[in-house]
Amino acid sequence: MAKAKKAKVEDFRSLENEALSSKIQEEEMRMKKLKFSHAVNPIENPLSIRQLRRSIAVMKTEQRKRALGF
Repeated sequence: MAKAKKAKVEDFRSLENEALSSKIQEEEMRMKKLKFSHAVNPIENPLSIRQLRRSIAVMKTEQRKRALGF
């Protein structure tokens, strides 16, 4: 499995609103699949689940900031 890249806020600030929304949906789907595969058969790097969860949180925070007008 490829090493997960840590998400940076600058990466998400450059995205359009629609692109950010679709990226969040893709990552949430990836998170569900990763959690399921980990429950069935332990994955090699369980910390990748934590990194993915945190990157989703960063994206959602950026989306919320845009909605509030900051």
